[in-house]
Amino acid sequence: MSNIEDIEKEIKNVDRELSKVDAEIAKWKNRQRELQEKKTTLKKKINKIKSESLASVDWAGTSYEWSQDVIRVLRDIFKINSFRPKQLSAINATLSGQHALVVMPTGAGKSLCYQLPALVKPGITIVISPLISLMEDQVRSLSIKNIPAKLMTSTSPKEETTAILNLLKDKNTPVKLLYVTPERLAKSKRFMANLQKCYADGRLQRIAIDEVHCCSQWGHDFRPDYKFLGILKNMFPNVPILGLTATATAHVLTDVQKILNIQGCLVIKSTFNRPNLFYNILEKPTSQEECIKILEKLLKYRYKGESGIIYTNSIKDSEDIAEELRKRGLRVGCYHANMEADSRSKVHSKWHEKYYQAIVATVAFGMGIDKPDVRFIIHHTISKSMENYYQESGRAGRDGKRAECITLYRMQDIFKGWFLQPCSTVLILR
Repeated sequence: MSNIEDIEKEIKNVDRELSKVDAEIAKWKNRQRELQEKKTTLKKKINKIKSESLASVDWAGTSYEWSQDVIRVLRDIFKINSFRPKQLSAINATLSGQHALVVMPTGAGKSLCYQLPALVKPGITIVISPLISLMEDQVRSLSIKNIPAKLMTSTSPKEETTAILNLLKDKNTPVKLLYVTPERLAKSKRFMANLQKCYADGRLQRIAIDEVHCCSQWGHDFRPDYKFLGILKNMFPNVPILGLTATATAHVLTDVQKILNIQGCLVIKSTFNRPNLFYNILEKPTSQEECIKILEKLLKYRYKGESGIIYTNSIKDSEDIAEELRKRGLRVGCYHANMEADSRSKVHSKWHEKYYQAIVATVAFGMGIDKPDVRFIIHHTISKSMENYYQESGRAGRDGKRAECITLYRMQDIFKGWFLQPCSTVLILR
């Protein structure tokens, strides 16, 4: 028994020692956490100083070595006489080889910030975009201007995909801009291998990431494949990354910089006031028939001969409303994610060519739409957030001319899982 008692005493002594060790471990873990927090804070200070230092540079200057070429391309190719706010700053920054995040309102001309530089220096600009409709719009617009551009998606024909992959290795290719989805980068080893060959040959000019807020889980439109883009900085260390978005909080911008590994980069922000957009909220009738009548009158009279978009919150609504409006003699298309890619493209083209007056669509249609003369945006159902509403309504009036944004509102729509925050300014149309 004495042996057992001695052993039990020894166990108690060990337990006391373990308690002391646990206390020490807890103490040092707390200290470790404090130091890690301090380190993170110091890093943030460094990044803030870097960003502020870059922001103090006169990026809007016209005495850069490429300034004359920039003005020539702007006027001769894009047929534009002057820049919109912050466009020139973004262009000069990326031509200087700086990583930059550009925050501009919808319709402020973000695409010019990477399209124009692509024509000033040799090489290929890779444009990463989240929606096929965005890429189709921009490639169509560039083709009209005789600017060689291509797009590659998961639905591109095999022959077309092969040709595009080969152009990345072709030193004599005339293509200046290549549009791809983030899924293509994340899931195609062949594409990334050819892109590395392009970089090794010194022909990868820059990487532009549109809707860059999709990188962040804190953003309102997070997309998992955007996370993959974090490897680009290390894979192509000498290539400037240009991220663009219309909606990003300071927290999201910080998160995006971390994800893309470009902490302390230049951040360019433009004003978000769109004085040419006029907002109106109409009471939405309880019956669908009455809603259709309102839409019919708006399209036939108020917006006769004008282009626009009617947003709905479901595929069924988009199909039903489009069908009812067609029965009333209106030329409208239907657009949603369940349609075949080819069908969506045809609807998109017909709207662009003004065969369709309007497209009745879900949120699958619109991000980055490059159509300047959209005169009206009608929300058949309220948007699920102010960020979405800002993006969707902002697709009107990109040419700077008057455009109207109408929302049909009724309380029941909120309970469909949609949410509307208070709007600070509403201008009632007469």
